[in-house]
Amino acid sequence: PKIIGSLGMEFIDNVTGVYVSGSYAYVTDFHSGLFTYMSDFKVIDISIPSRPKIIGSPIILQGYAEDVYVSGSYAYVGDESGLQIIDISTPVGPPPIGSVDLPGDPNAFYVSGSYAYLTYTEGLQVIDISTPSSPTIIGSVDTPGTPDGNGAYDVYVSGSYAYVTDPGLQIIDISTPSKIGRAHV
Repeated sequence: PKIIGSLGMEFIDNVTGVYVSGSYAYVTDFHSGLFTYMSDFKVIDISIPSRPKIIGSPIILQGYAEDVYVSGSYAYVGDESGLQIIDISTPVGPPPIGSVDLPGDPNAFYVSGSYAYLTYTEGLQVIDISTPSSPTIIGSVDTPGTPDGNGAYDVYVSGSYAYVTDPGLQIIDISTPSKIGRAHV
């Protein structure tokens, strides 16, 4: 393998999440200053892999953004305030259209159908995203966490189960998303 293209530090500082769909890479990028920090969401044209370029203006996010997931015409971004939904049907200048606050910082998420599954400090949140302009938390389950306070970290959804790392593997029954519970620890 060899590197055929890149964007240097003058364009992106510290990429924390990436999702590729078609000719675009959607990234979250973290910046820190003397007493401040922020993240932004950028769209990168990768149609010519040897010459990636940022298109449009970045969207400033709230605090540290951890991850990005794309499904259909929407990008879902987890930042310190919760879940942000961005309409990417027009990649140049995509507008944020909805958000929902979470009780903790999101770590990772997975989108399946009308639901976003987010891991955060205490466990797993299920968010109904069927109306992107007004996402709603409809269920949650606490997971064991670790003695140092770290909680659920990653999530993958397959069928009726969400597989969550915290600190081992937690298998969560999501067959009825508003009534989730651990199927196996």
